[in-house]
Amino acid sequence: MTKADLKDLLKRVQAWPEAAQDELVALANQIENELRSSDYVATREELQVIDAAMASIDAVKLLAKARSKPLSENSARNEACLFAAGASGSGSDCNLLFDQC
Repeated sequence: MTKADLKDLLKRVQAWPEAAQDELVALANQIENELRSSDYVATREELQVIDAAMASIDAVKLLAKARSKPLSENSARNEACLFAAGASGSGSDCNLLFDQC
């Protein structure tokens, strides 16, 4: 984008509704703040992905720990259900999983 392109855009923005202009100003301020700052701030979506990944890792660690000691059939099923709940967000698929065995 050239300086002329930017000037043309700003002229067109003046005809936009006030709410759209406010949104553009807020977005431009956010971009400017990010360029000035060396600190990275994750978005809400990025934080949700990170949380899901951490929960998945915790579930795998729990399953690995459970495998390191002898398990009865019921406790093995419970551990697998905990793992399924961590991966899918609920244990509702657990019975379906074991009913198919």
